[in-house]
Amino acid sequence: INQIHFQVLISTIIMSNGAILGMCNPLLDISAEVPTELLKKYDVSLNNAILAEEKHVPLYEELVNDYPVQYIAGGATQNSIRVAQWMLQIPGSTYYFGAIGADKYGEILETCAIEDGVQVIYQKNPSVPTGTCAVLINGGERSLVANLAAANTFSSAHLKIPEAESAIAKASIFYISGFFLTVSVDAILELGRHAVTENKIFCMNLSAPFLIQFFGDQMAATTPYTDFVFGNESEAAAYGAAKGYGTDLAEIALKLAAQPKASGTRPRVVVFTQGSDRTIVASMGKVTEYPVDPLPTELLVDTNGAGDAFVGGFLAMLLLNKSLDECVRAGHFAARTIIQRSGCTFPKECSFV
Repeated sequence: INQIHFQVLISTIIMSNGAILGMCNPLLDISAEVPTELLKKYDVSLNNAILAEEKHVPLYEELVNDYPVQYIAGGATQNSIRVAQWMLQIPGSTYYFGAIGADKYGEILETCAIEDGVQVIYQKNPSVPTGTCAVLINGGERSLVANLAAANTFSSAHLKIPEAESAIAKASIFYISGFFLTVSVDAILELGRHAVTENKIFCMNLSAPFLIQFFGDQMAATTPYTDFVFGNESEAAAYGAAKGYGTDLAEIALKLAAQPKASGTRPRVVVFTQGSDRTIVASMGKVTEYPVDPLPTELLVDTNGAGDAFVGGFLAMLLLNKSLDECVRAGHFAARTIIQRSGCTFPKECSFV
């Protein structure tokens, strides 16, 4: 009975706190362990994410034909939202927007998200295939090569359909990865403006060095709306280089946190993860560093989805109005769970307490 009462209490909290809404590129991960030679052949590096170019087109077929692949529901933001839903374990606490094709891969993505409890409101494009992401695992590290396909066709008009408008109204936290900057800045700005007007929390992720280097204008247009900005050490370093902020990650985090905001309601919080090194959190001129419990090497399966999982755990506790300390602890827990499994997957039950 106590457990039932607890679930009712948490459900009430969620209903009063709203929900988390994610928007980005839903992709089906095609994941495999590969040799270094394959990385060299396609000119890709570990711990990086890129968009597929012409030279990468044969990679997907080669993966499927020559390696034992796994098909896993992916896309950075969709991963984070699935993890947040898993951490919360309460129906109705997460939504997700993105574009898929009307095909088998799209069905796999939708089924996986729904089974994980996420309420997906996809924009479906019958003329373009569902996007895929080659996940190349080597020595536990990963390299991502994304072919956006249908994901690249998302339009801000989707935000106007009744189901989407209802989800936007219910949401109290919005999360969008930087990867969506290549798809629909209009949709990002629309949700950003809504968050400011309605005093909701708006979060983004730097997501990949190439976005900082080549989509700087789009990032500059959306950053003022952010209350939380996430990134890893390589993205933080790229941001520091692009902005002339130096090489010290704590200093880069502070300077990003201090950038002008569209809403003066709350200070911006910047969170930089560094794998097994300390997580940096900067806000209001102060930096706090959180140690990460080391994971024995033999327990590491792959790092794909670790950063996404961290954000999912963090946002789940943020929805419950927990402290930043608790949000980071939840992020570390989620990331630690995910790296002991293949892809961004998790056990049915969540043991976080």
